[in-house]
Amino acid sequence: MVRITCAGKSDIGRKRHNNEDALMIRPDFSFASIADGMGGAASGEVASAIFVRSAFQIFEKDGRQGEEGAAELVQRAFLLANETIWKEALDNQDLKDMGCTAELLTFEDQCYPLGHVGDSRTYLFRNGKLRRMTRDHSIIQDQLDKGFITPEEARTYALRNVITRTVGGVNETLAVDLIRGKGIPGDLFLLCSDGLSDMITEEKMVEILSLPLGLGEKAEWLVESANAAGGLDNITVALCIIDHITEDAL
Repeated sequence: MVRITCAGKSDIGRKRHNNEDALMIRPDFSFASIADGMGGAASGEVASAIFVRSAFQIFEKDGRQGEEGAAELVQRAFLLANETIWKEALDNQDLKDMGCTAELLTFEDQCYPLGHVGDSRTYLFRNGKLRRMTRDHSIIQDQLDKGFITPEEARTYALRNVITRTVGGVNETLAVDLIRGKGIPGDLFLLCSDGLSDMITEEKMVEILSLPLGLGEKAEWLVESANAAGGLDNITVALCIIDHITEDAL
C-alpha cells in the first residue's frame, strides 16, 4: 500500500470579496480535491462546495478494489457532483448556470488516478523537475494547441478566462479527463486553482517546491507568492507527497 502526506491552503486573494474555491484533503481516504466555482452572486462557492462534498461522500461510502476501483470512484465523484449541481440549479433560480472546475487525485498502491475538468491544474514534481499533468479546457488552450497564439500572447489574450468544460454549468453531460500513472516515493503532486497558475510561473513553483520546508509551509509560500504577484483571484493549493510504497504494491 501507499503512504502519503498532504497539506493545503485556500485564500480569498487580494481582489475578490468572497472565496469561491473549495479544498478537501483526506489522507485517511487517500485523496485530495480542489474546486474553483463560477456563477452569479454566491453560486460559485455553492458549486465548488458540492464538488468536494460529493468526492468525500463517494470515497467514504464505497471501498475500492485496486487501480480500476480507485479510478471508478474518481469518475463517480465527478458525475455525482455534476448531477447534484444541476439539480440544485434547477431548484433555485439564484443558482442558475453555476458550475466549477475541479481536480481529484487519489492513490491506490503505486497508482494514482487523477480526474480533471476545467482550467484548474495538477502538476507532478519529481526529481527536481515539474511536469504539468493536465490540459486546460479553455479557449486559450485551444488557441495555443493550434498555434494561433504564442505562450507570451496568451498572458494578455482577451478570451483567456473562457472555459470550455465545467462540472455543472451550461452542459448537463460531463466528460472527465482521467489521467493515470505510477508513483514513486518522493513524488510531490500540486493541485491548484488558476488563482495560483495565472499569478506565478512554473519556475517559481519549482523554486518553492524545492525549498527544505514542510508541505504546509510550501503551501503557504505558494499562496503568498500568488498574492505578492497581485492576488487577482482566489488561490487554492493542495500538496500530496508519496512517503512510502510497500514492496507488495510494487
